[in-house]
Amino acid sequence: MTDPNNKPRTVICVGDIHGYLTKLLNLWSNLRSQIDPESFNTAIVIFLGDYCDRGPDTRKVIDFLITLPKRYSNQKHVFLSGNHDFAFGGFMGVLAGEFEAKETWMEYADNEEREGWYKGEGYEKMHLQGRRWGGWIKAKFNAAKGIDYKGSIYDAAPTFESYGVAHGSSEINTLRCSFLKWLLRLVLSHAILVEILEELMKAVPEAHKKFLADMVWVHEEDDVCIETQEGVKHCKLIAVHAGLERGKNVREQLEFLKARDARVPKVTDLSGRKDVWDIPKELTETILVSGHHGKLHIEGLRLIIDEGGGFEGNPVAAIVLPSMKIVRDTDKFS
Repeated sequence: MTDPNNKPRTVICVGDIHGYLTKLLNLWSNLRSQIDPESFNTAIVIFLGDYCDRGPDTRKVIDFLITLPKRYSNQKHVFLSGNHDFAFGGFMGVLAGEFEAKETWMEYADNEEREGWYKGEGYEKMHLQGRRWGGWIKAKFNAAKGIDYKGSIYDAAPTFESYGVAHGSSEINTLRCSFLKWLLRLVLSHAILVEILEELMKAVPEAHKKFLADMVWVHEEDDVCIETQEGVKHCKLIAVHAGLERGKNVREQLEFLKARDARVPKVTDLSGRKDVWDIPKELTETILVSGHHGKLHIEGLRLIIDEGGGFEGNPVAAIVLPSMKIVRDTDKFS
């Protein structure tokens, strides 16, 4: 991890981007300006997941990310899957491994109508989270976030639109509210949904499908330096989108995450909240870094880097180790 001159290798952890290309480009520029060129060009850059949804530029965000390994060949790039990316991959049919789709639905079947799960062409083989991602939610307002939903419960409509495909939720909701009889609504809604999947499958480039398929669920580094009040510490680092689940064996969780076993209806370590907030007690001298939570929270070795939360007016942030410096897309450096 450290170089022959005992200079710690720089580690950059980038929070949730959520389809905001301008924020990503500004953040990258600020990181380049604030880190010396040698350290920046050889850094380990860990993207903490959630590249899609909410913002308008998912396609361009992924275009940028997949060029980084060639443009910065001496950097090491890690692309973690967020819960939004997992769901996008589930809709596109590129999740790793084999699973029985219907078995991922059963536990949450009572939510299907309220959440508006996708039920168009190909849904029978689709993971639960893919159906939730590509569907349309009945409720217009997301009370938890204080904003309107954007199409589905995952706010996926802007992702569709970034690939030039209409999500279809507005057309379907119009049908619901019109005077047309239920049979006409049913027929036309199904036709719209068939077209949605076909069009998105054609519009998403193969390189983007590969990006979704190849994302890892967890990343570990054995020797990362971090500046603390007691001086510089050498620690293990674990990066996972939401965190590690409280009360469950850490080793078993890590093995599960490395296997990317999509047979479960949801991956708590990618989507949990309070149950993944803290560092498990059995971990010592270990940095646990995540995004996901819509907060910037640093407590000891627990780092949560998601200041943006997918909100248009919030910054996208990164943390730089070992210095613990926070860099944002909105920073103005002279």
